[in-house]
Amino acid sequence: MKPKKIPLRTCVVSHEKCEKKDLFRVLRTPDKEVVVDYTLKQNGRGAYLKKDEDVILKAKKTKILDRVLDVVVPDSIYDELIKNI
Repeated sequence: MKPKKIPLRTCVVSHEKCEKKDLFRVLRTPDKEVVVDYTLKQNGRGAYLKKDEDVILKAKKTKILDRVLDVVVPDSIYDELIKNI
C-alpha cells in the first residue's frame, strides 16, 4: 500500500514548503473580510504563514499579506496569530 501524500504549502514570507498543519492560513472572504482560517478549508483567497513568531512579525512589518490578499490586514490578525502559536 502506498503511503498517503502529505499536502505541502509555501509560506508567503519565508518561501519554505511546509506541511499544512505547520502553517496558518489567513483568508480574505468574498466579502473582503480578513480572518484566520483554522479549518484550512474556508472559501476565499488564502495565504499561508509559518507558525513562527519571527515570520509573523516580518509579515506585519513588510505588509506582505496586504499585497497578497489585496486588502488591508488589521493588526488584530497578527496578534491573534502570535497568540495561537
